[in-house]
Amino acid sequence: MEFEGKWLESFGKPEAKGVWIIYGESFHGKSSFMTQLAKYLTGFVKHKVLINSLEEGKSHSLKLNIQRAALGTVADKILLGNRQPIEAVKNRLKSRRSPEIIFTDSIQYTDLNKKTYHQLRDEFSSKLWVFISQADGKEPRGALAKHVRFDADVKIRVEGYKAFVESRYGGGKVFIIDAERAAAYWGEIE
Repeated sequence: MEFEGKWLESFGKPEAKGVWIIYGESFHGKSSFMTQLAKYLTGFVKHKVLINSLEEGKSHSLKLNIQRAALGTVADKILLGNRQPIEAVKNRLKSRRSPEIIFTDSIQYTDLNKKTYHQLRDEFSSKLWVFISQADGKEPRGALAKHVRFDADVKIRVEGYKAFVESRYGGGKVFIIDAERAAAYWGEIE
């Protein structure tokens, strides 16, 4: 994907397939970042980006993040899944015009284990899977999330409205999710 600007500086030029993980503690900006990233990635798909909200469902807080990210401007490229089980997502991905990028929020709400994660990744290897994970401190929560982080091509730790990106494709610059909130958290003066 030919990323540009701040996206290029943080991510490099990643492939449009594989596995990414976004992780962080609650109220640090994961959902805000997820919706911003989903919007940006719509520019690189032929069909759709699926956001499967397992944790929040179609909640008011998700709707607020969707509004803040202005996902309405790319509504023709976004699908919202309301707590769809992985099997339902797999069935959807077998159709002809299926989503090319799948956000799963969060991995702790799936029924995946290491074996079924590998099966999913391998069966749909032409897709880009972006897993959102809760965290304990600076580590993804749970054995599966830690395994996915190890396996992922792009690892994104979110803290204080900043995304700390490790990418196999270059980049590496810290991505600011919300400048005002980041400045308040980190004690920085704008």
